[in-house]
Amino acid sequence: MPGNDSAGLPSEAFFTPGTSSFTEFLTAHRPGLLPTAPPFPPGVRVPADRFPHGTTVLALTYRDGVLIAGDRRATMGNLIAQRDLEKVHPADDHTAVAFAGTVGLALDMVRLYQVELTHFEKVEGVPMTLGAKATRLAAMIRQNLAQAMQGLVVVPLLVGYDLTAPGGGRGRIFSFDAAGGLYEKRHFHAEGSGSPYARGALKKLYRPDLSRREAALAALQALYDAADDDSATGGPDLSRRIFPVVSVVTEDGFERLPRTETEELSRETVRQRAGRPDGPHASP
Repeated sequence: MPGNDSAGLPSEAFFTPGTSSFTEFLTAHRPGLLPTAPPFPPGVRVPADRFPHGTTVLALTYRDGVLIAGDRRATMGNLIAQRDLEKVHPADDHTAVAFAGTVGLALDMVRLYQVELTHFEKVEGVPMTLGAKATRLAAMIRQNLAQAMQGLVVVPLLVGYDLTAPGGGRGRIFSFDAAGGLYEKRHFHAEGSGSPYARGALKKLYRPDLSRREAALAALQALYDAADDDSATGGPDLSRRIFPVVSVVTEDGFERLPRTETEELSRETVRQRAGRPDGPHASP
């Protein structure tokens, strides 16, 4: 942040009218604090196994809103770098973000995004619309393009409950590419190295009228399929009691499912797989 003057008071930057974007404030006064500042000289590419990478995350809409979940594993090449990584975070009261990609940059980007939304609401007096939140995150990803070209890619997944949607509130899902491209997804989506397997599972399990419990079980089954075929994705770790993170966003706001509920659903998923290793079939 901009420092104090010689008298110990905040610098003039704090009292100068500007935009409602905290990212633009940092860009103008302390660009070195941005997570998008290039750490390497131009043209230098980082091997993928030098930094922890996180996968897999997914989201699906259900009867009351939208659910977002992620496994807990981070890898460095063929090594497991972390077994209990948190990949799903609240962005504000009615928005959540998860990430796949370079863990350090992703966590910094999530924290900056949380401040960005809070700063906007304090300055403007109203929260951003959900579409504007997605556009603002896309702009932040675009600022990371130089690092993405060096191998430090961050790919978020954004969900929210749109209180202003025509016909009443509803859950919405947004995905992004490494260049900041923004895409709204219908029903469900997944990101990360295990995403093809997770999307395949969700394709057969998804129904628009799923209850919260049914949606959570579908997400856990999809993550189980991802872990079954992708070595970078971790399944439920019963011995260490490490289970996927599952959160929902509804009209009442963001809620992370309690650990006891996630554990019970994860153990049920494992029991189902004991009888049917390839997972449940699609409903007729």
